Amino acid sequence: MLRFLTAGESHGPMLTGILEGIPAGMALSPADLDPDLLRRQQGYGSGGRMQIERDHARITGGVMNGHTTGAPLALLIENRDWQNWAEKDVAPMVTPRPGHADLTGAIKYGYRDLRLSLERASARETTARVAVGAICRRLLAEFGITVGGYVTEIAGEVAAFDDNPPDYRARFAAAAQSEVNCPDPEASERIQAAIRQAKIDKDTLGGVIEVVALGLPPGLGSHVHYDRRLTGRLAGAVCSVQSIKGVEIGSAFENTRKRGTQVHDQITLGEGGRLDRSSNRAGGLEGGMTTGQPLIVRAAMKPISTTLAPLATVNLATGQPDQTVYERSDFCATPRAVVVIEAMVAFVLADELLLKLGGDSLDEMRPRFESLRRGVLDDLPQDNVSWRLGYE
Repeated sequence: MLRFLTAGESHGPMLTGILEGIPAGMALSPADLDPDLLRRQQGYGSGGRMQIERDHARITGGVMNGHTTGAPLALLIENRDWQNWAEKDVAPMVTPRPGHADLTGAIKYGYRDLRLSLERASARETTARVAVGAICRRLLAEFGITVGGYVTEIAGEVAAFDDNPPDYRARFAAAAQSEVNCPDPEASERIQAAIRQAKIDKDTLGGVIEVVALGLPPGLGSHVHYDRRLTGRLAGAVCSVQSIKGVEIGSAFENTRKRGTQVHDQITLGEGGRLDRSSNRAGGLEGGMTTGQPLIVRAAMKPISTTLAPLATVNLATGQPDQTVYERSDFCATPRAVVVIEAMVAFVLADELLLKLGGDSLDEMRPRFESLRRGVLDDLPQDNVSWRLGYE
C-alpha cells in the first residue's frame, strides 16, 4: 500500500522523497515534519555537517489546502552544504575506507572515482527517510498509535530501567532531555564521557537503539507468506539504515539462553473476557503478527566507518598499500539515528495498517479500525467441533 523513494547525494543541491499511498483527508504541513528533522541533527558526538544544515521539508505535491489528496507526496530538502561544493574542484578519491561502500560500490558500478559511492551511500540520505517517516507517524497518530525510541547502550555503557511494567512514554520523554538520547541520566553521563574519549582517540563508537510502538491493534502482519511476516518486514527495513548491522524483536537474544517455559508470554483472562499476557518477551509479535502489546525493536549500530585515526587500505590509482583519508563525519551517530529507526518502523507499521484497513481516505479507514477484532473472547467465537482437512 505504501512505498517511498529517495534521491539525492550528500553534497548535491537537495534531497527528494516521494511517498505513495497516504490516504486522502489527513491534515499535513511542514510543521509535522520539521521537528523530526531537527531531532536527526541533534546529539552529542555529531560531526561538523550538522552545524551547517538547517533541514526543512518543503511539500511540493500531494497536499492541497492543508490536507492530503491521496496523490503521491513529494518532498524537497535543500542541502546548505551544496554551496560549499558547487564551484569546487573535487579532489580524486582513490583510497577506499574499510566498512564503507567505497570499494564495494566501485566493484559493482565500475566507478572511476570512489566519491561516487560515498555521495549516495552517505547517511545524509536518511534526512529524506525521516521526513517520510514523520508523515507515516502522523497517519498512525490518527489511530492512537505512537512510535518512540531511545538509546540503550553505547561503548558498553548500558541504560538501567527500574520501571516495571515499563513506562515507555516516560522513557521517550526522558530521552528527549538527554544529549545522547538515553533515558537513564547516569548512563547518559557515562556515554558522553565515552564519546569524549573517542574524540580524543580519533575514533568512533556505535550503540544499541530501542524503538517501541504503542497502541497497535492485534493482527497486523500475517503468518501465511514469508514476505508478509511483520518480523521480517521490520528487520529488513531497520537493517536498510546505514551502519545498522543487527536487529532483534523483544528480548530475542536473551531468550536464546533460556528454556521455552521461561520465555513464552503466557495468556491470561482479564476483565471483560480480555486475553492478556503475563509478560512481553516476544516484543509484541507472535507468528509475524502484532499481539496488541508494545512492539519492541532493537537495532545494533556499528561505529561510523570514517575515523580520524587512519586505517590500512590500498590506493587504487597506484596499486600500493596506503592509509585512509579522513572525510568529515560523526564520532558517534547513534543518538541521532534514533529518529531514523523510528521512521522506518513507522513506515512499515503505517503500511501494515493500510493493508489491514484498506480505503482511500481517512473517513473510510476510521470505522474499519473501530470494527477490528480485538483480543477478547466475544470477538473469537469457536465452533469447538471435530472436522477434517478435506484434501484429496
